[in-house]
Amino acid sequence: MTDRAALELRLNELLEPGRFKDYGPNGLQVEGRAEVRHLVCGVTASLALIDAAIAARADAILVHHGLFWRGHDGRVTGWMKQRLARLLAHDINLLAYHLPLDAHPTLGNNAQLGARFGWTADRRFGEQDLGFSAAIEPTELPALTARLRDVLGRDVTAVPGDGRPLRRVAWCTGGAQGYFESAIAAGADVFVTGEISEPQAHYARETGVAFVAAGHHATERYGVQGLSARVAQDLGLSWQFIDVDNPA
Repeated sequence: MTDRAALELRLNELLEPGRFKDYGPNGLQVEGRAEVRHLVCGVTASLALIDAAIAARADAILVHHGLFWRGHDGRVTGWMKQRLARLLAHDINLLAYHLPLDAHPTLGNNAQLGARFGWTADRRFGEQDLGFSAAIEPTELPALTARLRDVLGRDVTAVPGDGRPLRRVAWCTGGAQGYFESAIAAGADVFVTGEISEPQAHYARETGVAFVAAGHHATERYGVQGLSARVAQDLGLSWQFIDVDNPA
């Protein structure tokens, strides 16, 4: 057992959110009970995750995608009212870490995704150094995409480059398709992220660097698990990951 303040302090010590310019607040977003025994983690603070955490008798929920984002108008109506009402009625803490969780060198989304494929980053690139890059044993794009499908349990969208052997992979989880040009400049033969937008197909064809979109949700399931395991061990908590399926 620990308390809410100690949990947030340990998370902040690990992730150093003050180093990042982010799209919303990192840390405690909704205050619940002071004592924390059981931690539930998930990708997004959706109503489905909150309801599952209530059923699991969670004292705190840790997510990558919280409730509050730059550009929201601040009104507590509709889906926001429903989510907040559940959290407040059950006195559950909600903590969210966005870019700090992407960037952590061992516990973060990029590091944890890379670990599942044996990719050890030796370069960082892109805005706020969020992108990771690693040298890999030469492989072909079909073999890489097949492994991504097997590990992530979903189909992927791949745009071939010029057919070169893939010797350097760059990756950034979630909606990082805008990092593709930085990955190309950093020497990647293939870039793996969660989503694809219209320009990336043209960049792949014109530069020869392959592009793979493997799912925003699917690529960001692992950071919250690595982080939760660490803080649970440090603070004497029980924890569990609850996966709310998302096709995006």
